[in-house]
Amino acid sequence: MCGIVGYTGSRKAAPLLLDSLKRLEYRGYDSAGVAIVDKKLRIHKDKGEIDNLRESMPNIPGVYGIAHTRWATHGQPTKDNAHPFADCKGEIAIIHNGIIENYLELKESLIKKGHKFRSETDTETFVHLLEENYTGDLESTFRKVLPMMKGSFAFAAVHSKEKGKIVVARKESPLVLGIGEGENFAASDISALLKETDRVIALHDNEMAVLTPESVEITTFEGKEVTRRPERIKWTVEDAERGGYEHFMLKEIFEQPQAVHNTLLGKVADFDVNRFGRDAFPSIKIVACGTSYHAALAGKYILEDIAKVPTEAQLASEYRYSTAAFGRPLVLLISQSGETTDTLGAAREARRRGRRSLAITNYVGSSITREADDVIYTRAGLEIGVAASKTFLTQLVSLYLLSIQLGLARRTLSFDESRKMKEELRLMPRAVQGVLDEHKKIQKIAKKYHKARDMFFLGRNVNYPIALEGALKMKEISYIHAEGYPAGELKHGPLALVGEKTPIVAVAIKDHTYEKMLGNIKEVSARSSPVIAIASEGDRDIEKYVDDVLYVPDVPAIFTPIPVTVVLQLLAYYAAKERGCSIDKPRHLAKSVTVE
Repeated sequence: MCGIVGYTGSRKAAPLLLDSLKRLEYRGYDSAGVAIVDKKLRIHKDKGEIDNLRESMPNIPGVYGIAHTRWATHGQPTKDNAHPFADCKGEIAIIHNGIIENYLELKESLIKKGHKFRSETDTETFVHLLEENYTGDLESTFRKVLPMMKGSFAFAAVHSKEKGKIVVARKESPLVLGIGEGENFAASDISALLKETDRVIALHDNEMAVLTPESVEITTFEGKEVTRRPERIKWTVEDAERGGYEHFMLKEIFEQPQAVHNTLLGKVADFDVNRFGRDAFPSIKIVACGTSYHAALAGKYILEDIAKVPTEAQLASEYRYSTAAFGRPLVLLISQSGETTDTLGAAREARRRGRRSLAITNYVGSSITREADDVIYTRAGLEIGVAASKTFLTQLVSLYLLSIQLGLARRTLSFDESRKMKEELRLMPRAVQGVLDEHKKIQKIAKKYHKARDMFFLGRNVNYPIALEGALKMKEISYIHAEGYPAGELKHGPLALVGEKTPIVAVAIKDHTYEKMLGNIKEVSARSSPVIAIASEGDRDIEKYVDDVLYVPDVPAIFTPIPVTVVLQLLAYYAAKERGCSIDKPRHLAKSVTVE
């Protein structure tokens, strides 16, 4: 989960690489480094964030090079373990995202041949393999060495004797190429390139490319030429800036009315849902990781309620290694980046099992769009903050739209019912804005409880997964230990941990579980736990049983996860702010998990 940038052209490479790298800092910030070729190969790297590197950066006037920001997987986050790595002669430099699974075996062989290693990383193995097998041409050497690698990778490399050339390769780790005029770029994420070009080409698995200032040549690892036209990216550099907000996360939370609106305007899916009639598939299995898994859990309730189709949610890391179940479910894969390693692995496993698959993602051209049979795009726009906000909400909206379409196709939902539901969905941007308009009240509650060491988040039915998501947001950005539970499970263990120092956040909206939730609230109140209720607008009875109430607009029960989610996002954000946490870059985490 690292950030990669490459540039070749006529401009000074160092400031351009550092600026582009800064836009990838959310992918890793344990260490950073650059390799630029001037008269010779020059490498500069440092432990810590990119600003550390910028401050200590010497003047390097070269016009092509590569840069990297690291999230440690092999070896501690030290200067020695920072990328780029050079060969023994100091002529080749490489950077890498991914994991080389057989690096120990390769490393031992190289040491016996006299190669000197300076780091604990798996990555350094590759540069010594290039040195050992160098033929005088970096491209052909790549072709010889890549088959020796087991694992996932995106590589970029330069050689001091091959002027202006960058060689890149990809297998199961994201890599895009930026096309300019008299200059070209490579990066692990489009956001790094927005300031420089709006034309990009996504590199596919088992492909490599040679970049010079005047050309970009793509081939397979075996040498077969690949022709692929650049795509125009509609995002702008302003999309990647904070726009006056203190943090990207807050900006992205406040962008959610527009993100929901854009998702509602887009196609539900780029396939004819009517092909999926009543008997086309008996069930759905939703597969995802992290926040997307919480969307999957909510999707189970949504699909079963609206489309009346049996649905199961499973973690991608479990699905890809599980035994194939009976039946032939439609496999629904959710990944905001479209590059999540476990979810991609699950997609390939679904194909191996002969299952039809549908992906929900935010990124056009991402890997998941090639692994799945059909795709739904969430149209959330660029999201920089590590903690997913608008991408999660638009995943929920996509699941509602899909459920309505499937309900119609399977004849479990009438036309009038579907029309009414769509009308309610069109009001969701207004409901989200209604929560945002009350952000100061949420900030006040967050300030009251921000010193808590532990918190519980309770929900029932479709809001149980939303409680899980609220707990995840609280723990990942505020570092408060938070757990989400279905409220009915309190008596089966968690009740032993509640007390006056353990705030409870209870999602108590008016639905068929409301009375049961009030009973659960009374249980924790009797143990002296302070309770923050998230309730439907106009519900004054709830105030008798809780310490604080945060109201959401009164919407149909099935759609309450949308405004409730926004309350929980803001609660976590303001708690983290009060605690002085690094909100956009929480410790040990990265935006897109591209390694197992």
